[in-house]
Amino acid sequence: MSTTQVVDVPPIERPESVSLATAEAARMAAALRSLAPDDWARPTDCPDWDVRAMAGHVLGMTETFTGLRRLVPTMRAAGKAAGDGPFVDGLTAVQVRANARLSTDELIRRLEVAGPIAARWRGRRRLMRRFPMKEQLSDGTEETWRMGYLVDLILTRDPWMHRVDLARATDRPMELTADHDGRIVADVVAEWARRHGEPFTLHLTGPAGGQYVSGTGGAELAIDAVEFCRTLSGRAPGSGLLGQAVPF
Repeated sequence: MSTTQVVDVPPIERPESVSLATAEAARMAAALRSLAPDDWARPTDCPDWDVRAMAGHVLGMTETFTGLRRLVPTMRAAGKAAGDGPFVDGLTAVQVRANARLSTDELIRRLEVAGPIAARWRGRRRLMRRFPMKEQLSDGTEETWRMGYLVDLILTRDPWMHRVDLARATDRPMELTADHDGRIVADVVAEWARRHGEPFTLHLTGPAGGQYVSGTGGAELAIDAVEFCRTLSGRAPGSGLLGQAVPF
């Protein structure tokens, strides 16, 4: 396995961000179509969400970013639902509630339709991507992001991580390839490295894995690529450099 210097990992930018978002929505829809009826009620790693509720959130987040007519009222409703709590909690609650009565077939059909529309729309928002927004990480840290970070990266990482949640909840294999999942993971590695700023050698196993190095010396870590991302997202405990949170 070749070693990649983290500084050589290119950022995900348009039009690559659009193609990754389109592919991820399609993979999530395919994973949902593979479920048995009993799978929809299984608990996930997301507190208070079973598979059905999580899928409702994924659809809601996808449809929210298909146009301003959908985005603006959803954000207003999310602000009211959040109250004094984190905005994202209000947003996800609105999405889950709005899609709770859909049949599973209708939910999947709408995700298949909305996925490519949302990916293209997100890729065209040149002015919107400059807007600042506040967000809270899994470790409680509050950050200010540019909207471009959200639409280009987070809105693809989020369904990717929920596809991980889905595979774990239903004990089904997750479709993983180097060109798609490995690219998402590599971008996470690069951001993780920038956030902690320490030297390391990282061996990520599995189809989405790779070997990464930054600086000289430092910690040497070996972990499955998906588990690496679960750890940085706060879904699994991490210590040392693996305690550095990265947004998903």
